[in-house]
Amino acid sequence: MTANSLPIFSTLDPLAMPKECETLLAQARQKVAALVADEHRPDWSNLMAPLEEIDDSIGRFWAPMSHVHSVLSGTAWRDAYSLCLPMLTAYNSEMGQNRPLFERVKMFAASDEYKSLTGPRQKAISNMLRDFTLSGVALEGNKASRFSAIQQRLSTLSTEFSNQVLDATDAWEKIIESADDLAGVPATVLDNLRESAKTKDLDGYRLSLDVPTYLSIIQYAENRKLRQEIYTAYATRASAQGPQAGQWDNGPLMVEILQLRQEMSELLGFKHYSDYSLASKMADTSKQVIDFLEELARASKPVATREFAELSAFAAENGVTELKAWDVPYFSEKLKEASFTLSQEELRPYFPAEKVMSGLFKITGQLFDIEISALDDVDFWHNDAHCYRISRHGEVLAHFYLDLYARSNKRGGAWMANARGRRILDDDGVQQPVAFLVCNFSPPTSERPSLLTHNEVTTLFHEFGHGLHHMLTKIDCLSVAGISGVAWDAVELPSQFLENWCWEKSVIPDISAHYQTGEPLPLVLLDKLLAAKNFQSGMQMLRQIEFSLFDFKLHMQSEISDEADIDALINDVRQQVSVFQPPAFNRFQNSFSHIFAGGYAAGYYSYKWAEVLSADAFSLFEEQGVMNVEVGKKFRTEILERGGSEDADVLFRNFRGRAPANDALLRHAGIAVAKGV
Repeated sequence: MTANSLPIFSTLDPLAMPKECETLLAQARQKVAALVADEHRPDWSNLMAPLEEIDDSIGRFWAPMSHVHSVLSGTAWRDAYSLCLPMLTAYNSEMGQNRPLFERVKMFAASDEYKSLTGPRQKAISNMLRDFTLSGVALEGNKASRFSAIQQRLSTLSTEFSNQVLDATDAWEKIIESADDLAGVPATVLDNLRESAKTKDLDGYRLSLDVPTYLSIIQYAENRKLRQEIYTAYATRASAQGPQAGQWDNGPLMVEILQLRQEMSELLGFKHYSDYSLASKMADTSKQVIDFLEELARASKPVATREFAELSAFAAENGVTELKAWDVPYFSEKLKEASFTLSQEELRPYFPAEKVMSGLFKITGQLFDIEISALDDVDFWHNDAHCYRISRHGEVLAHFYLDLYARSNKRGGAWMANARGRRILDDDGVQQPVAFLVCNFSPPTSERPSLLTHNEVTTLFHEFGHGLHHMLTKIDCLSVAGISGVAWDAVELPSQFLENWCWEKSVIPDISAHYQTGEPLPLVLLDKLLAAKNFQSGMQMLRQIEFSLFDFKLHMQSEISDEADIDALINDVRQQVSVFQPPAFNRFQNSFSHIFAGGYAAGYYSYKWAEVLSADAFSLFEEQGVMNVEVGKKFRTEILERGGSEDADVLFRNFRGRAPANDALLRHAGIAVAKGV
């Protein structure tokens, strides 16, 4: 095995990994102790480079294990993950509070040699000193031990939260015997539902709560009772409500998570967790974030109000005088079809996954001067997975894995994960970055390939944008290369930026070809797609602002005593920004994994914050040509290649020549710019 060897997933043994983890961390502790005991003046070679090597060895162990746990979860992998995570959390907490190590890094930062380091290396050290502070290095005695205990407990709770969402999602199913009861559901979806039933040795059509199935029923099924049933099951997952009431209830976990986060923040001298969270983000203050979101809400709400009034009138014309939550997606799709004679399902045959990927590779290849090729002799965790190499003029730059399709025991959603970072090796070679790219699209059937909606096309582009940010880095310092060290509220910039090409008339032929005829998306459908781009954009904007405000305000609460406090807050936010109130039993928050089990606690606003950056960045392509290779090179060199080596606002200014402005986002969304926004 070399530093650039790819993981051999078939050799990973979940039963052996906890012991391997224990041994690896014991060796790491010994190496750190030796670095601290070194009497030589600290420099890069005798302190930072060895620390980077230690971190990399742990990352190379944990990344494939964590990945398989997410995409192939089962009892063995869950048990292994649950045993390893506390060990890793304890190690990280211990290192974060290692005062002698902190003092040696601080001594190096005050030395003359530090001043001669490259910018990325200086940034890595300054980030490390900041992270020491945020990890409680200044705490002593009971406060230090309490801080460590909180970190340990939070890691356990987040895993439990995620597992309960997955279990609640996988546990629900409904078998429909006759296709007549699924009137309105597209034939391609019926094929998937029939195949899903066959995998369980059942006849008929199997409904589940995976996202492709849920969206297909809630948007297309004419059977209102069926829509209500699947909505209720989906909106009450992991809660004390709905058909699985109390079986996998995340309510108590949410309360404890929030209480522990608040206590941890107070130990470090922060007023609340939102302030603690911003210490490593672009935004300066909690007020700045709230003002940003509320300004966007004010600009969007008049548009959303008109959109909902139009939807209500349309539903009334079709016999439904009082819209319920399970009606909104259905009648929205019907209204869209009526207004633009277009549906996502009508587009689906033109977007087979393989064609979309080949077009994606062509577009990014031209913009960023890269070649992407598939690898066959690679070991995988599942037959759905594929691996690709990224090169430039014969030089290998990176690798990535794709796992596109929904299945049981696979976490829902879409994400990119760091499989390995870039760094300089001891022999002066370069360790090439590797990324995991995961989606949950409808799988192919025995009769046709996987066909994507246009929404899913944008999801694939989004995750690939994350991947390019990680893989095209030119930074050789592990902790600030690729996505590492990037401010969390800027990390979505490249992903949302790349979505823009899904709407460009000049490149649509590259990503579309009817799976039976090979015909690209016809101009008449393309024109309808573009005309419908901003359909209900105000309502969609408010939905994301609702999630963002709820998350951020939730983490500004100094006292959460029970689940009712959480429920009351989300209801208050909805009253403030939403134009439609969901039913009282809705428990969206109980499956809000982004903030309770992911990295977006007091950071979900990052999607909107980075969307401003991405829209403004794309406006330069709009001015000079969407396939302009010189602008593409500038984005690559100023944003993608720089990783976390400089503050995000500096990198954006270097690319755009000025500070970001909201107007491009509002223009792209078809929302008029309000005064003061």
